[in-house]
Amino acid sequence: MSEYVLSMKGIEKTYFGNKVLKGVDLEVKKGEIHALLGENGAGKSTLMNILFGMPVIHSTGGFDGKVTFDGEEVHIKSPKQAMEMGIGMVHQEFMLIPGFTVAENVKLNREILKSNPVSKVFGESLKTLDIKKMEADARTALDTLGMDFSEKEYVSGLPVGYMQFIEIAREIDKSNVKLLVFDEPTAVLTESEAEQLIKAMKKIAESGIAILFITHRLDEVMSAADNITILRDGTLVCKLHTSETNIEEIAQKMVGREVEMHTKEKSAENHEVIMSIRNMRVHMPAEEAKGIDLDIMKGEILGIGGLAGHGKLGIANGVIGLYPAAGDISFKGKELKLGDTRSILKDGIAFVSEDRKGVGLLLDVSIEENISATAMQIKDKFLKKIGIRLADNKAIRENAEKYIQSLDIRCTGPKQFTRRLSGGNQQKVCIARALTLEPDLLFVSEPTRGIDIGAKKIVLDTLVELSKEQGMTVVMTSSELNELRMVCDRIAIITEGKVEGILLPTDSDVDFGLMMSGDYKKVKGGNLNG
Repeated sequence: MSEYVLSMKGIEKTYFGNKVLKGVDLEVKKGEIHALLGENGAGKSTLMNILFGMPVIHSTGGFDGKVTFDGEEVHIKSPKQAMEMGIGMVHQEFMLIPGFTVAENVKLNREILKSNPVSKVFGESLKTLDIKKMEADARTALDTLGMDFSEKEYVSGLPVGYMQFIEIAREIDKSNVKLLVFDEPTAVLTESEAEQLIKAMKKIAESGIAILFITHRLDEVMSAADNITILRDGTLVCKLHTSETNIEEIAQKMVGREVEMHTKEKSAENHEVIMSIRNMRVHMPAEEAKGIDLDIMKGEILGIGGLAGHGKLGIANGVIGLYPAAGDISFKGKELKLGDTRSILKDGIAFVSEDRKGVGLLLDVSIEENISATAMQIKDKFLKKIGIRLADNKAIRENAEKYIQSLDIRCTGPKQFTRRLSGGNQQKVCIARALTLEPDLLFVSEPTRGIDIGAKKIVLDTLVELSKEQGMTVVMTSSELNELRMVCDRIAIITEGKVEGILLPTDSDVDFGLMMSGDYKKVKGGNLNG
């Protein structure tokens, strides 16, 4: 019997004349955590589509190469067949039914039935759910993951992080699972939840189940994975033992160049306030702001950090008018009309949302139309006036090509639909659309969430350049504290819906930790406005 539960050898795949996988090998042992890494567009998704027998593979001519699973060569024709063989996937985007309980979601399509007097007479189709057994199974799976929330709760009332654990519970509840694919499982989790997840992954692997771990968070790879496979531009770059490598080497192998993210040079201090926020309250579910006081200086990059659920995302969403907000906010000395998004955009404020698919993009529209859409509506850009107003297609194309080049948007051209882009490239389109408004102040929320290290560098470098070269004021909200410290002049930490204090990027890890936990004032007191 092979030591590998999965072996993919010499995998090649061509889409419409474009070879996207070029002889890739991937081998995963029983009971190991194996990281599959690569920039967006490296071929990870295509490789997983082949593993799961996705229709997109078979409808475009199939693939070349050999797949062996549990010691036997296999030809997987559908996701259903993959699941029946014992391959499971924990998706980045949830596939749960909010109106069902945790137990009902865990047992979805594998419900346990019991007989009743009616079914004994009229047949098995009238059996009823055995809720007790279903709840017992769900409880076992949740306990394996170290989760203490109730299997009887409805999914709709639970925090986002818990939903990821329910997805995992559903997979490990299956009796035949031999390989679990985790696709960016920590993207929506807080730091403590991510640590809990990694513990759970190790526990699952100890039971003999193999785990294929797809992530952009290299610190998690170092703490969780046994072995690493790195892809770049559809080719296998290398296989590494985690114990024999480090984050810097992995990053370099992924992008094919040295990736250096230097801490931003301290800019000359500017005491001119471009935006003043006083007693701002924002009713954003799970990110409520409860009295924000904050001054934003002209030309700075201000970071907004804090733990998930404490209100940091509520600030930008409230200012721009996506959620109900109250308080006193002035911009360039003028009072803002809260809730009037059109007026706020016209005043010279732009926003890149953390929810790029729900708020940021028109997925079934071309890149060039996405980039130009808001500026056309708000500032009458890209319009020709010949009696009637017509779209200036030449100007729209030139603007899109400028941003495709400057932001390195990987695409087939400006007419490609944004749905077809990787997450990192979709994020760059969102940024291009905001920059096309030529704002004085740019709010950008979670700009590097779910994108690879090469794309992260381009996005962060762009924000620094906007501040340094163009004098644009940038407010960057992020869960990635290290990235805030790389590019920001000051960092405001939000705790329990209020500004706990403001730190400099050079302040100590201890200060950041105390402030995020809400203990800074108790331990240190003193001046909190760095």
